[in-house]
Amino acid sequence: MIWEFWKKGFDAWEEATARYVERWIESPLVLGPSGKLLALSMKVKAASEKATAEAWGRVGLPTKRDQERTLALLGRLESRLADLEEKLDARP
Repeated sequence: MIWEFWKKGFDAWEEATARYVERWIESPLVLGPSGKLLALSMKVKAASEKATAEAWGRVGLPTKRDQERTLALLGRLESRLADLEEKLDARP
């Protein structure tokens, strides 16, 4: 009985709070600055990744892109080897 009373009160509070927060989040006063902040953070992230890649390149170590390219080549090579093994196994 106490639990049901508490649950009803909590549900009413949650519904009212959700409506308020939804209206607040959809407000141009929130959307405009948060959009600008997101765009700025993406630019900072891109600049950081570029600087990191350049630093790794200057040191002579492979960058993330280099590693991904090598991994893709290894995947293709592995696939071709598997195909060759199947062909050899299929030979009489």
